[in-house]
Amino acid sequence: MKQSISILIVVILFVSCSVNRPPEPYGPLPSERQMEWHGMEYYMFVHFTVNTFTDKEWGYGDEDPSVFNPSELDCRQWARVAHDAGMKGIIITAKHHDGFCLWPSQYTDHSVKSSAWKNGQGDVLRELRQACNEYGLKMGVYLSPWDRNSTVYATPEYLVYYRNQLGELLTQYGEIFEVWFDGANGGDGYYGGARETRRIDNRTYYDWPNTHKTVRELQPMAVMFSDAGPDVRWVGNESGIGSLTNWCLLNKDDMYPGGDFAKILGAGHENGTHWVPAEVDVSIRRGWFYHQSQDSMVRSPENLMELYYSSVGRNCNLLLNVPPDRRGLIHENDVKSLLTFRELRKKEFATELAKGKAAVSSVSRGKNYSAGKANDGDPETYWSAPDEIKSAFLKIDLGMETEVNRILLQEYIKLGQRVEEYKVEAFIDGEWEQIIDGTTIGYKVIRKFPAVKTSQIRVTISRSKACPAISNIELFRAPGE
Repeated sequence: MKQSISILIVVILFVSCSVNRPPEPYGPLPSERQMEWHGMEYYMFVHFTVNTFTDKEWGYGDEDPSVFNPSELDCRQWARVAHDAGMKGIIITAKHHDGFCLWPSQYTDHSVKSSAWKNGQGDVLRELRQACNEYGLKMGVYLSPWDRNSTVYATPEYLVYYRNQLGELLTQYGEIFEVWFDGANGGDGYYGGARETRRIDNRTYYDWPNTHKTVRELQPMAVMFSDAGPDVRWVGNESGIGSLTNWCLLNKDDMYPGGDFAKILGAGHENGTHWVPAEVDVSIRRGWFYHQSQDSMVRSPENLMELYYSSVGRNCNLLLNVPPDRRGLIHENDVKSLLTFRELRKKEFATELAKGKAAVSSVSRGKNYSAGKANDGDPETYWSAPDEIKSAFLKIDLGMETEVNRILLQEYIKLGQRVEEYKVEAFIDGEWEQIIDGTTIGYKVIRKFPAVKTSQIRVTISRSKACPAISNIELFRAPGE
């Protein structure tokens, strides 16, 4: 009898421990640097170079450096605007395709050191670094692989030149959170006076693995962006629209910057081999660089709000380009739109309705992973089901009839992206009514729906690759709808 009781106790303890242990990680996982990047969510792109003064989008590479002469350049104003707009960083075009460098590179004269600005003694990158530090922002750099000014572009010698410049950016300007590699590669250019067309094989020419190695060695916490990552991928368009189905996964070994992959980059690969989440890059104006003719064409705060839902709300980060004008300042129209957009977001998400409310689930893997972990406001806790369960629901009791028209969902992505399909229902007049459905969740999705008056919301994970792990559910009643 005693032996039977002992065996039963062992079995109970084993079952208890197994259901209270965390789920095993599933599939590719985000690195620490990628987790920090996910948390950035929204930051500024700054396109600024000789094009600002020649009224072009793509400079040819033959520009006289003296044309770069902002009359009132103030990186502190950029940083202040970014901070006040709720952004968490700034990525600057340190060198665009024209080859002009915003820092005094020792490897070329086609830079600020040959400009009229500050009599050649200026350094935009240095001033931006100081401004970002002052306003608590992270800083990133864009270094165009294509250089229409360089005499040696399209030869092996250019790779040495390019990596030397990359080394300057990654060793002289403090911590860099993102290194941005464009996909534009080769074509006509000045090329030191040759004025010809030069083509390269963008699969092999840049020897990307060794360039990536340079970044890893010099800035180990920086993520690298390109069409194919290796850390962050392009969303596949410049319209500000992420895919409703958006896997953070990608078969990146089959891809390369500048390849014809736009159609698949939005959704990613459901069974991808690497964690390579999507970034939405879009401009607040029609162009990427400042043009006076576009001063009346700045995106409205309402349009920026829609971009927010179609980017951050679809498991992407939003990189919003805001180009300084010829003064070297962010134009007043852009500033007004950005700050009003910030106020719209504040109103949209002013009151969170779900935090701390009674929550139950159809099943859980134990008290450490109960339903209440999904709405306790702690991103490090999560509800999860037992290993064998891939479909389950969470129900939040609002305590009284409440109007709701927004829901925010997050997976605990440190264990991988799992959810394949979900739906949200509201308890209305004694019945459950579906208000939205969806596919992937990932780091974060935010969904809008017509306002409903309900006392309970039910989130059902219909299909999941492995037992679901939901870290956050938030509910809102946004105004005006």
